[in-house]
Amino acid sequence: MIKVCLADNFPVTHFGVKSYFKDHDEISIVANVGNFSMVREILQSKEIDVLVIDLELEGLASIFEIKAMLKNHPTTKIIIYSSLSEQIYAPNAIKAGVAGYVHKTEKLETLGQSIVKVQQGKIIVNENVRKNMALIAKQSKSERLYRKLSNREIEVLRYLSDGKKNHEIADILSLNEKTISTYKLRLLTKLNVTNLVDLVNKAKTLEIV
Repeated sequence: MIKVCLADNFPVTHFGVKSYFKDHDEISIVANVGNFSMVREILQSKEIDVLVIDLELEGLASIFEIKAMLKNHPTTKIIIYSSLSEQIYAPNAIKAGVAGYVHKTEKLETLGQSIVKVQQGKIIVNENVRKNMALIAKQSKSERLYRKLSNREIEVLRYLSDGKKNHEIADILSLNEKTISTYKLRLLTKLNVTNLVDLVNKAKTLEIV
């Protein structure tokens, strides 16, 4: 059996996923956690084959924390299971080392198939996203700038869109406030806007936030 840990903020998601896989032939949900610190505890105390985790999980401030987790637990595969735009977030997640990205609008059957496939060593991502990743790779740097925001830039943009100030974002990401200001300036340049309001609006238009 593939031992799975589900990390999600919402009890209804835990209930639905656990109920669906209750009698599954290949998958066993062995742990359900509601915040990122609990994920660390579970990975240290239990053998987990596949971690299914939401990018918006409480306590998860950065994709870099997932990258570090993969380094510390190389035998555990990670699937991002999120309602955030797959188009925007999947490429950076895959780049960070996750094995798959499943949008929450997909059927639980798709999640199950993805769990089985990543355990077999495959990378699971939507075909349209895969095609776009290939196209972006072929584009010049100037053509792909707004679609090729770095992990950090996307994270900073998300927090700015939530109304957080530079010093608050610096605290969350454990970075210097000047560094956050630098990311903010890069975002303004890359998205071709001149102020924070337009930056947030542009991010919403592009479904980055």
